[in-house]
Parts: sequence; C-alpha cells; structure tokens
Amino acid sequence: MFKDNIIMLRRANNLSQEEVAEKINISRQAYAKWEKGETIPDIEKCAALAELYGTTLNDLCKEEKLPDGKDIMPAPKGKHLFGTVTVNDKGQIVIPKKAREVMNINPGDDLIVLADEQSGLALVKANWFEKHLMNMLHKLGEREE
Repeated sequence: MFKDNIIMLRRANNLSQEEVAEKINISRQAYAKWEKGETIPDIEKCAALAELYGTTLNDLCKEEKLPDGKDIMPAPKGKHLFGTVTVNDKGQIVIPKKAREVMNINPGDDLIVLADEQSGLALVKANWFEKHLMNMLHKLGEREE
C-alpha cells in the first residue's frame, strides 16, 4: 500500500525517482527500495513525502480501492474520496459515516444539490452556500455602483 501510493504519486507528478530523492534529501537507491517495498522510510521522510505530494501522512500510508479493486491515488490535503454510494429505488443515497463526520453533517442539516450535466452532482451545506452566495452578490453590487 505505501509503496503503491508513492509510485502512483511520483508518476502523477511526473517525477523520476532521482528527482524525488533530491527533493527529500536522500539517495535514489534508498528511494528505489521504498518503491520496491524492501524498506520503509522513517517518519520524517514520510512527512517530507506527504509534503512533497500535497497529501497527508495518513493518506500516504493507507490503501484506497475502487469497487472494481483498482488502487486509488492518495487525495490532496483537504480532499477526500469516501467511496461509492448506491441510489435506491426512491432516488435516495446514504452519505457514508466517515464523510458525515469529516464534513460535520448532522441529522437535520440542509444541503444544496448542485449539478453539472457533464460532471455530475455535488452536495454543499446550505448555510455555507448561502453565505458565499450573499458575499458574491454583495461584491457584484459594489461593482455596479
């Protein structure tokens, strides 16, 4: 899992093993051993890798998979992939518990459903959306004056 994540992240960032090694101040050979799973870096080097790739230590070290079993690259800091949900016959979904916890979604909260016919749906807390919409309208009003 760790080795797979650092391979995916390095490739996604279009970096060579040599370039990563230079950026975190180790030898290319040491880095190559991490990607082969022969050794594991100390916590400071893990933190340097997480910083380099803009992810968290937790996401760097855990394994995420799609329903078809394919590995998922660790998400950037502040971004999450909570898995898939299934729409029932009434058109309802259950938001995964981890998503509700991380996003502080509680029973009774209002969510806005946004849609782009090409990209899909997004859920946004209504109070956040209303606040940002009002700020945007206020700024537009200032421009007209």
